[in-house]
Amino acid sequence: MAVKDPFHLAIQVHDIEEARRFYGDFLGCPEGRSSQSWVDFDLFGHQFVCHLNPALKDNPVSSHKNPVDGHGVPVPHFGVVLEMDAWEDLAQKLRDHGVEFVIEPYIRFKGEAGEQATMFFYDPSGNALEFKAFKNREEQLFKKA
Repeated sequence: MAVKDPFHLAIQVHDIEEARRFYGDFLGCPEGRSSQSWVDFDLFGHQFVCHLNPALKDNPVSSHKNPVDGHGVPVPHFGVVLEMDAWEDLAQKLRDHGVEFVIEPYIRFKGEAGEQATMFFYDPSGNALEFKAFKNREEQLFKKA
């Protein structure tokens, strides 16, 4: 996916090989440069880096939950805004592999300007991810009520 201005995001993980399996093998993010303590991934056209922090094994990443549309949304979180068909495919893949959702895939803000499909889950190190989609991403992504 070509992104005009890709973001760079670096997170902590407790195991580099586990991050490779989750982000690389499972989510299908191509791997870029790496060392023993970090690995770059192409996360839908964005530079995403997992940095090793072995202390997370004993002290997992924690998050705050903020109420949104009747759900406790984990903060911080990150993810990608996909096309609807790609979002549906990912939701099914996650279900098929028994991934435990923090917030099950559903349509949020139904009938409102910000209507969107969304789902939340954690990576193996406890980092919260949100993947979402809009019926018309170009028109709806930043639309105000």
